[in-house]
Amino acid sequence: MFGEHLVRLRWDQLNPVERRKFANLAVDLMSEIANPSEEWALKSQTAALVAEIVRKEGPNLWQELLPSIITLSNMGPIQAELVAMVLRWLPEDITVHNEDLEGDRRRILLRGLSQSLPEILPLLYTLLERHYGAAIMEASRRQMDIAKQHGAAAVAAVNAVNAYAEWAPLPDLAKYGIIYGCGFLLTSPDFRVHACEFFKLVSPRKRPVDASSDFDSAMRSVFEVLMNVTKDFFMKSSSGGSSESEFEFAEYICESLVSLGSTNLQCIAADSTVLSFYLQQMLGFFQHSKLALHYQSLLFWLVWLLDHFLSLMRDLMSKSKTALTDGLNTGTGQADNEKRKMLALVTDDVCCAILDTSFQRMLMKEKVHPGTAPAVGTLELWSDDFDSKVDFSQYRSRLLELIRFIAFHKPLVAAAKVSERITEVIKSFMLVLLPTKDLAMIESMHLALENVVSAIFDGSNEYGKNSAEIQLSLHQIFEGLLQQLISLKWTEPTLVEVLGHYLDALGPFLRYYPDAVGAVINKLFELLTSLPFMVKDPSTSSARRARLQICTSFIRIAKTASESLLPHMKGIASTMTYLQTEGVLLRAEQNLLGEAFLVMASSAGVQQQQEVLLWLLEPLSKQWTQPEWQEAYLTDSTSLVRLCADTQFMWSVFHTVTFFEKALKRSGFRKGSMSSENSSKTNSPAEHPMVSHLSWMLPPLLKLLRAIHALWSPSVTQALPGEMRAAMLMSDVEKASLLGEGKTKLPKGALTFHDGSQFDISREAYSEPNEADIRNWLRGIRDSGILGLSATLGDSFFRCVDPHSVILALMENVQHMEFRHIKQLVHLALAPLVKFCPSDLWDAWLEKLLHPLFLHVWQALTSSWSSLLREGKAKVPDLHGVLAGSDLKVEVMEEKLLRDLTREICSLCSVLAAPGLNAVVPSLEQAGQVSQMDDSSMRDLAAFASTSMVGFVLNKKDLAIPILKICIEAFGWTDSEAMSKVTSLCGLVILLAISTDNVELREFILLSLPCITLQDLLAFEEALSKTGSPKEQKQHMKSLLIMATGNKLKALATQKAVNVITNVTMRNRNLDAAPESSLDEGDAIGLAAIT
Repeated sequence: MFGEHLVRLRWDQLNPVERRKFANLAVDLMSEIANPSEEWALKSQTAALVAEIVRKEGPNLWQELLPSIITLSNMGPIQAELVAMVLRWLPEDITVHNEDLEGDRRRILLRGLSQSLPEILPLLYTLLERHYGAAIMEASRRQMDIAKQHGAAAVAAVNAVNAYAEWAPLPDLAKYGIIYGCGFLLTSPDFRVHACEFFKLVSPRKRPVDASSDFDSAMRSVFEVLMNVTKDFFMKSSSGGSSESEFEFAEYICESLVSLGSTNLQCIAADSTVLSFYLQQMLGFFQHSKLALHYQSLLFWLVWLLDHFLSLMRDLMSKSKTALTDGLNTGTGQADNEKRKMLALVTDDVCCAILDTSFQRMLMKEKVHPGTAPAVGTLELWSDDFDSKVDFSQYRSRLLELIRFIAFHKPLVAAAKVSERITEVIKSFMLVLLPTKDLAMIESMHLALENVVSAIFDGSNEYGKNSAEIQLSLHQIFEGLLQQLISLKWTEPTLVEVLGHYLDALGPFLRYYPDAVGAVINKLFELLTSLPFMVKDPSTSSARRARLQICTSFIRIAKTASESLLPHMKGIASTMTYLQTEGVLLRAEQNLLGEAFLVMASSAGVQQQQEVLLWLLEPLSKQWTQPEWQEAYLTDSTSLVRLCADTQFMWSVFHTVTFFEKALKRSGFRKGSMSSENSSKTNSPAEHPMVSHLSWMLPPLLKLLRAIHALWSPSVTQALPGEMRAAMLMSDVEKASLLGEGKTKLPKGALTFHDGSQFDISREAYSEPNEADIRNWLRGIRDSGILGLSATLGDSFFRCVDPHSVILALMENVQHMEFRHIKQLVHLALAPLVKFCPSDLWDAWLEKLLHPLFLHVWQALTSSWSSLLREGKAKVPDLHGVLAGSDLKVEVMEEKLLRDLTREICSLCSVLAAPGLNAVVPSLEQAGQVSQMDDSSMRDLAAFASTSMVGFVLNKKDLAIPILKICIEAFGWTDSEAMSKVTSLCGLVILLAISTDNVELREFILLSLPCITLQDLLAFEEALSKTGSPKEQKQHMKSLLIMATGNKLKALATQKAVNVITNVTMRNRNLDAAPESSLDEGDAIGLAAIT
């Protein structure tokens, strides 16, 4: 439109007289086009033109035009519609950012509109009342054309009101009848959706700090309007007269009520009758059969209960801490009372209703058997197509969170309801003709039981604060439920699996009532032995999964029941020994039961742990240390092929390694089991119960690792059979993970790798391993954390193991490893080895361990980053031999692999700079003092080689160069997370450069950092010497690094929050073209670790 173009682009070229004439012309134009034949678009553009003129000229013009506009609105429905459009555009262009309107002019216009609200809001109310009434009247007369005109005017008025709803003072909206008018429109099917938008905008408005009681009064009016509408809906719904449009309307109302309750419930808190009525309505929505209404209400109950429960707990804790001081704060006491009054309205009946509905809704529509329909009733269950942003697991976790809240504060109610529901489900389940086809209902309830029991018995000491009467009642309820579960004679694998879940869910209960432990243990062994031992038919693998689940239940109970299992350890051991002797316990099952034993022993003391470990590991050591299998299978990589062909022994090796790792993790002391004053002494590495087993455990493992790593050597790979080569390629699950396509659901009883992926360990029983089995076996051995966990034992590890064998096993073929392999190697082995290596053994261990790694990684990362930044492709070795498929997907996977390795290597650099490994490096303040001395007074860099890890690295030139090159080049790679990890190391290097007399180190820094000169370094030293403030000294260090990297460090710091995979389709990337950041020099850039 020419007029709007003129106003936007050439308005300043007009003089004041011309502007006034143009404004009056625009208003006159509104009168001319106000006829039924004109298109709606032209009317809208004309209204927008008037609004644009007002924005340009400001409130003075608006005050001049307002009388004409009011007069125009009285001329008829079409004119009223145009006026409403103008009123709508003005505030919308203020609240929705308009680049053409500068900040000052926006504030001036907003002030002008605010001053005009006494004229605008009554006008809008008049338009609403007049044209809504006229539309109804004309429709009753069958004058439909004129009725439509009045209806359009009323709708335009509502839309205009909505433009003011977000910012106009709430008391004004009430004073001038807007809240009442929109509330009245909620009763009209033709206008209520538009009116709903008003309440959706008003409901979440927070109370201003300086608000008067008028705000509370206005918000109470909003509550009353919405609750009256809700009351009518429930009455109509109970009589079965609600249509789909009614349900849709109720969803809008419920959404507004949820917003009100989440932000403005204090406005009705003083009136317990109104508040109680509101909570009853929210409970009605929660119980409603329509999923959308239930889900909206669920969000309210979660937020409201969490806020009030946690606030009350914090207040009570604060109250107990201040009880010994000079009295309590009166305001805090009043707040406590208010919260108690509000929580008192959440009665036992309310909690029972919430629990009943939550239990029923823990089912997914797609998993419910048609025969379950009567039990579900008319509930609309969750379906995959309900909400694309929320999946069922997220929804169910919210239900469980709500169940936990109620169980924590109403333990007796929750215990009785969950026990009652489980009993009911089991009874109805027993009546089903084919129970195994209808497991959804009974499977869902074990999660509810687990959350109720954990909320009551687990974690804090809240259970002990309950009265003796409540404790006795809880004991009786759960003991009765436990007896009922134990009496079940289920032998079907799927049912056994479910029953195992129910029994381990009661673990926290067993901690307080150990008399029931024996019966649970006997029942678990009964279930285990009731299932077939050897299963070769994959179609019956449910028995294998059920056996693994029962063994896992032992671990879960050992964790949650704690010391209650200690008296039963001998009995469990005897049963395990009997089953092993009879040959009816698979290695995977032995491992799980052994892990449960380790968990039990961890709370029994060192001697008990040592005895348990000896009992568990002695049989393994006899087989593991035999030279025959090592000579047959570990002499070279080709002999490893024969090992993979021997299925039984292959899986035996796998489970042995897996159990070694579990033993290292589970042994030692539980956190918090001893005081912090004694922890460093009593839990020292020398006393760790696994120390005596390292000498026989590690040598064969290192040979095995060396043979596996050699498989990726080209000369070895070429000679391997096709199935073995295929097993060395990336799996489809790994690719999906790299692409962020979600986790593939795997069978129960799957083993989880360190990166979160899994595989089914029940495959061990099959006669011949396939490609996937071999891949999982290789990965499970290669990615075990045994070396890293052993390194945490300190001297006991480093002085009893030959460093050459470790270096050979890990580094011999590092140049052939794929990026994901190196990442895991660094994370699981090398980082712990660096952290825990004694300083007097750094020479023997770290130089030969780290040099080949950093030399290869520096070259590999440099090449891949260069390719990524220039061509858009990272070209990593992991995807060689993988079908290309989508080029875009390959690029994404390559970049993800590159970034993962880059971050892991930079994380290792940050380990080198860890404060605990560099305590003797001068602080910034000390460095400033040193810089004032003569060169002759400075220490030699070699003096730091045995006491500082960074000093050690810098004294090994061949090792230092690739490490420093990686640090420097990281500033040019577009990964701010990686860059932030190397800044601490860079800071320590600079500190040592100015604290020592090493000229070569200073020259290296000057040559490596592109934008730093000798004068800059000298100025930095001088600045340090002039201040004793640690904060200012750190700031000088930050400024130096920013300047030294040409502000790249500073620019990348702004990207950290949005650091994602780049646009892989972009081919030409030029970092130098990126604009510099406008951050101040004082902004954080990840150097907080510098001391």
